[in-house]
Amino acid sequence: MQARPTRRAKGDIIRSMSEDEAPKSAYEVAMARLRKQDADSGVAITPLTDQQRTAIAEVRNFYEAKAAEREVLHQATLRRTADPDARAGFEEQYRRDRERFTTDRDAKIERIRRGEA
Repeated sequence: MQARPTRRAKGDIIRSMSEDEAPKSAYEVAMARLRKQDADSGVAITPLTDQQRTAIAEVRNFYEAKAAEREVLHQATLRRTADPDARAGFEEQYRRDRERFTTDRDAKIERIRRGEA
């Protein structure tokens, strides 16, 4: 059943909702738009296999553990260091390590998604 147009003031046309057509949230509208853009540009959506999901979870857990270990070591180093310049150097090294962990993790996950790992 298609919605029948009705008239509003000054010639504006609005459509009444059919019974099976529920209002969509902004999220649903945005996701529909993105799916349409992907389809128009030829992007194929392939669902992950259970093996890929497991591998991704293992990679995330591994890098989460590495980050937690690095955090503990970083905090211990800061507690032993009073020099502000040295602390700044340790903070910078810690930031670089976190960025490297994130980059490595994301690269491995992407390889798993593409089926290369």
